Amino acid sequence: MAVNLEEAVKQLIDFLKTETKTETVVGQQFQLGEFSCVPVIRLGMGLGYGGGEGHGDMSGKGKGEGTGTGGGATGGMGISPIGFLVTRGDQISFISTHTSKGLGAAFEKVPDLLEKMLEKKNDKAPVSQ
Repeated sequence: MAVNLEEAVKQLIDFLKTETKTETVVGQQFQLGEFSCVPVIRLGMGLGYGGGEGHGDMSGKGKGEGTGTGGGATGGMGISPIGFLVTRGDQISFISTHTSKGLGAAFEKVPDLLEKMLEKKNDKAPVSQ
């Protein structure tokens, strides 16, 4: 089975052009009052390909007949939303979805605060004999 690597890569690139758009992952640009918001994504990709052939006459391995060929390919891809480009008039800002500010930061700290409160409570508890 012959594999046309050039055609396979072309088909992969065509697929990525249609499927890895921000609109496909998180939606299209939208208005929020005076603000225009454009979602932004991060795309990571890895591809690998290998092939080879061998002959049945290998020293110390016995004698075989014919030749063998083999090949393989693999790939992986990750897509995630990272934020929004926000415009208002002639001003533009980037708002990250991975922020540690405001209310989100407070909720992230709740487990640590509870742990500290429990430690202090345990330190103050009378020692039983």
